[in-house]
Amino acid sequence: QVQLVESGGGLVQAGGSLRLSCAASRSIFSLDAMGWYRQAPGKQRELVARLTSGGGTNYADSVKGRFTISRDNAKNTVYLQMNSLKPEDTAAYYCNAQRFVGPLRNDYWGRGTQVTVSS
Repeated sequence: QVQLVESGGGLVQAGGSLRLSCAASRSIFSLDAMGWYRQAPGKQRELVARLTSGGGTNYADSVKGRFTISRDNAKNTVYLQMNSLKPEDTAAYYCNAQRFVGPLRNDYWGRGTQVTVSS
């Protein structure tokens, strides 16, 4: 089991920045990937950014060049730096961790943190 706790959300004006943090209850070395997803009202949850244990990253096209995912292994924390925020970035942001056991993938989720971008 992995507990994930997000922080750093809030209200920001368009063009501003926020940094989200996700603290894991265990060493993130043991996880195969960590990422951030978001869900806006009336929409499906979507991948924002993902970071594999090998250091590979992938981003949603809508955030490329504006968002950066990173990790601090010593703190068991993953970050999402969000710059040049737009109103369409408004959503609940969820931290995700993945761990594969053989062919089975286990997903763990945080409770989410709200990001609201005003125009």
